[in-house]
Amino acid sequence: MMQKKICMYGLLFAFLCCGTALAQQQQHTVEVIPFGDMDQWIDRQIKESGIIGGALKNVYAIGPTATIRENKAYKNMGGSPWATSNVMARVAGITKTNTSVFPEKRGDGYCARMDTRMESVKVLGIVDITVLAAGSMFLGEVHEPIKGTKNPQKMLNSGIPFTKKPIAVQFDYKVNMSDREKRIRATGFSRITDVEGKDFPEVNLFLQKRWEDKDGNIFAKRVGTMVVRYYNTTDWHNNATYSIMYGDITGDPAYKPHMMRLQVEERYAINSKGESVPVKEVAWGTEEDAPTHLLLQFTSSHGGAYIGSPGNSLWIDNVKLVY
Repeated sequence: MMQKKICMYGLLFAFLCCGTALAQQQQHTVEVIPFGDMDQWIDRQIKESGIIGGALKNVYAIGPTATIRENKAYKNMGGSPWATSNVMARVAGITKTNTSVFPEKRGDGYCARMDTRMESVKVLGIVDITVLAAGSMFLGEVHEPIKGTKNPQKMLNSGIPFTKKPIAVQFDYKVNMSDREKRIRATGFSRITDVEGKDFPEVNLFLQKRWEDKDGNIFAKRVGTMVVRYYNTTDWHNNATYSIMYGDITGDPAYKPHMMRLQVEERYAINSKGESVPVKEVAWGTEEDAPTHLLLQFTSSHGGAYIGSPGNSLWIDNVKLVY
């Protein structure tokens, strides 16, 4: 009799625990960022200039499934908030493309693959450029056509309008690491050099509260922060979930200044005058501050423009926000 009671109490306890876990799960909602399932892609088929071979290149964008057979500047389509490092450039009258983000088959759909690679264009007496191109996708826009390699961040409109306060970001990922111990810096016009330190794929999310002064300068407070780097080759991790820290996090044990400090990298946005200007992060927000913009970036190399290790790859799928 006693054994039966113990068994019944055990079942009741298990049921209550299960119910509590389910209730905790039900307290949170998960929303896929538009086109964040990575199953829809635009295939831009761009013909490069004849002087560099005239090849027809596939330059992929994340958005409603379509094929574009024109050499025209790309604008985000179909409500897609995503931009990538895949671009059409026109330098000295020569049309050249870069593709370092690709759709890759995964199960019944697709994922995004980002590769760090070298990209060259050489025409005797006209242009001789070799750049390191990291694969990157982010919320925002690219100003095409790209006309040079100077100040690459100014060619981007970083972030999208956003006023919610998610508690975490969630996605599936896979990593392949280059075996190089040093990185490469190749800007296109200076000599290729080594950079100390190993190259790591990175994901960063920043929530900002922005405002603009009468002269068109854009300022921001940092409201929310999440940055993670990957240090080892790994197979798929599904539903990886990373908490977003709010307010001034400099006293938090998880704060890493080299990755999370204010103005850790200069980003640009379009002001009310239609100009591309730097977003000046001037202060930490409070936990009560509501954001105005969301920045989210996935990249196969963490060191910024033109720095990385060929061979690094980052795969991403099913990008969501948790509330």
